[in-house]
Amino acid sequence: MLADVVQYLVCPVCGADLELADRELHCSAGHTFDIARQGYANLLPGNARPGTADTPEMVRAREEFLGADHFTELADRLACDVADTGPSFVLDAGAGTGYYLGRILDRAPDATGLALDISKHAARRAARAHRRAGSVVADLWRPLPVRDGAADVVVNVFAPRNAAEFHRVLRDDGFLFTVTPSPRHLGPLVEPLGLLSIDERKTERTDAALAGYFKLDVRRQIDLRADLTHEEVTTLVGMGPSAHHVPADRLRERLERMPDPLGVPLSFVLSGYRRLE
Repeated sequence: MLADVVQYLVCPVCGADLELADRELHCSAGHTFDIARQGYANLLPGNARPGTADTPEMVRAREEFLGADHFTELADRLACDVADTGPSFVLDAGAGTGYYLGRILDRAPDATGLALDISKHAARRAARAHRRAGSVVADLWRPLPVRDGAADVVVNVFAPRNAAEFHRVLRDDGFLFTVTPSPRHLGPLVEPLGLLSIDERKTERTDAALAGYFKLDVRRQIDLRADLTHEEVTTLVGMGPSAHHVPADRLRERLERMPDPLGVPLSFVLSGYRRLE
């Protein structure tokens, strides 16, 4: 709930502390932000543009696929690593439906969490991901509506990484955990279905983008395999960036030429970084 995390929020317009009253957030300068009936707050500045925010269809696909437990092992390993740091406040930057944040809070019973995502459709679902989580619409490429040094941990799963802002909102000895797909992710599906491929140097580029703000502490390669029906593959594709590039009818046509079910590699890189002074 937002009431649990409002102490960590700041106004996206002027940077003043936010307070909660009468179903709205407000600051001392008079800026106010309504809380939607679904429980989330939109803290995008008035001149912000949503850009490539996830569509309702993508959010539904993500909720369906994750709800079928295909990524459970990934979520549990991330949750264990985060919980081992003993956090009080976890910021999930690019939280989507709040699936990973919910798992983390289950493992960290003394922590509260904040889900940030630019999609209001995702924020609606994240608002009910866990009773100790609040949900806010925000742009990761802009200054985050979070106080300096507020977070013990920032989590970033398949989302843009704003190294300077992550560094600012983390406490001095805070941690950043990222999850990125490895080049092996969905390997046999990429060419025949026309999916976006994973950069062979993605992990290296992630480290370089965070250099100067964070130092790598731990890295895990997580390789899973799932037997997916054509319908499940369609849902998987529909929840990610390839949904913008492969029309649904073309995807169905290409899938018809392939076995059903399909053995699909799910491959990820889980990295933990320490904040540099």
